[in-house]
Amino acid sequence: MKDWITPVTLRGSRVVLAPLAPAHGPDLETAVADGALHRLWYTAVPAPGQVAGEIDSRLAQQAAGTMLPFAVLRPDDGAAIGMTTYMNIDAPNRRLEIGSTWYAASVQRSGLNTEAKLLLLGHAFEDLDCIAVEFRTHVMNRQSRAAIERLGARLDGILRAHKILPNGTIRDTAVYSVTASDWPSVRANLLSLLERGGRGG
Repeated sequence: MKDWITPVTLRGSRVVLAPLAPAHGPDLETAVADGALHRLWYTAVPAPGQVAGEIDSRLAQQAAGTMLPFAVLRPDDGAAIGMTTYMNIDAPNRRLEIGSTWYAASVQRSGLNTEAKLLLLGHAFEDLDCIAVEFRTHVMNRQSRAAIERLGARLDGILRAHKILPNGTIRDTAVYSVTASDWPSVRANLLSLLERGGRGG
C-alpha cells in the first residue's frame, strides 16, 4: 500500500488539479493576496511571503506519504489560483481527508470548488477504492461548513478542543464524511449543481 496514492493530474472544464510544485509559487503569491484570505482567524491560509514555505511543507508531507498536494489551476491559462490536498492518508483502511484548501477570493462561488470536489471524490472512490473521505473545518467557519454540506457530506460530529491555533485560540473541528455507499448520490448532486451553473461552490 506504500504507493496507493501517487501524483496525478485531474482535469475538468472549470478547473485543473495538478501536482503541486515550487514553480506554482509566483501565481499562488498573487492568488493568496486576492481577498487577504490569511486574515481570517479561523483558517490556515499562508500569508503573502509565506507561500514558498507552505509549498515546501506540503511537499515534505508528500514525501512522508501523508499528503498529496495539488495546485488548483485555471484551465484557460494554467494560472495557479489555489491549493488543495489529499491529507491524513490512511492507506491500510483506504481512507483520506480532502483539506488544506483555499482559493483566490475572485474565483470563489464560481463552480470551481464544486468541480474540484467532484474530481477529487471521483478519483478517491473510483480509482483509489476509498471506503470513506473526510472533510474537516473549524466549527466557526460557516462558509466552509456550508460548502461541505452542499456537496452532500454528512456531519460525523464535533471534535471539541481539537487543536491550538497559531493565534492561541482553541479550535473545535467539525468532521464530515462521504462514504463509498454515499458516493453515487453525492456524485449526482455535484453534477446537478454544475448543470445549474455551479454556484454552490
